[in-house]
Amino acid sequence: MTLIIMAAGMGSRFGGLKQLTPVTDDGEFIIDFTVYDAHRAGFDKFIFIIREEHEEIFEEKIGAKLRRAGLDIKYVYQKPELPAPYKFPPERTKPFGTGHAVLSAGLIDEPFAVVNADDFYGREPFSKLASFLKSAGDNEYCMVGYRVKNTLSPNGSVSRGICVVDENSHLRTITEYKKIERRGDVILNTFDDGTTVEIFEDQLVSMTCFGFMPSFCKGLDALFCDFLSENASDLTKCEFYLPVAVQKMLDAHKATMTVLDTHAEWRGVTYREDSEPFRLFIRALKENGEYPKKLF
Repeated sequence: MTLIIMAAGMGSRFGGLKQLTPVTDDGEFIIDFTVYDAHRAGFDKFIFIIREEHEEIFEEKIGAKLRRAGLDIKYVYQKPELPAPYKFPPERTKPFGTGHAVLSAGLIDEPFAVVNADDFYGREPFSKLASFLKSAGDNEYCMVGYRVKNTLSPNGSVSRGICVVDENSHLRTITEYKKIERRGDVILNTFDDGTTVEIFEDQLVSMTCFGFMPSFCKGLDALFCDFLSENASDLTKCEFYLPVAVQKMLDAHKATMTVLDTHAEWRGVTYREDSEPFRLFIRALKENGEYPKKLF
C-alpha cells in the first residue's frame, strides 16, 4: 500500500517551512512519526508531494535517512501547471489546493492513503486505514474521523472538516469550518460574518486522513477538469480541495466513504507556541515505550 504525504505547504500561521522544523528532543520531524506509524501498519511505499525548490533540503533532512532505513520513497512536485487549453494565471502565487496536490502523484494502481505532512495522527489511525484498504472494494473509500475535542490548539483557532455520518458509518457530508476554538467550556466556530455556532465535544471531524482505491484517481482527474471549466473566467484564487472532491463523488453516488472512528489524540504544531507542548508529548510517549528513542 502507498501513503501520499502532502508536504508542499509553507505553514503560514506557523511562519515558515513547518515540515522541516525539528520538533523533538532528538531532532525529529512530525513526518518521521507519520512514516514510522504508517510503515508498521503495513504501508510500504511513500510519495512526498513537495515543491521542486525544496527537494534538496527535504532529501537532506528526511529522505536520506528513510532510504538508509530501506524505505521506498519518491518525490513528486505540485507544479503551477494546468492541462490544455487552460493556462496557469501569471498573478497566481500557489498551486490549486489539496485536490490538485493528490493529482500530482499520478495514477496509483493499488490502495493508498493521503495525509498531511504537519499532522501527528498516532498509530491507531494508520492501522485502521490499512485494515480497511486490505479488503475494500473498488469504489469503497474511508477516512479517519477524530473527535473535535482531541484536535484543538490552545494557541489559536483551527480549520476542520465537520462530518455528518449515517447509521452505517458512511460519510454523508463534510463541511469546512475555518475558525474552531475552545472558549471556556464550549467549542465554537466563528463564520466569516462574525456569527458563531457551538460544536459538541465528540463531533467527528476530518483531519485529512483518507484511504482510497485506484478508482479515485480517475474520478479526481475528471473533477479537476470540471473545476477548471467552471472557473475558467477567473483562475487566480479558486481552490480545488480534496474534501470537496470527495463530497462530489458521494453526491453522485460514485463511491462510499466509511468513517473510521478514533479516540486518538491528534497533535500538531499549527502555531510556534505549539512546539514546546508537542516536544513534551513525544518525550512522554518515548518514555512509555510507544516509540524508540530514534525512529530511523
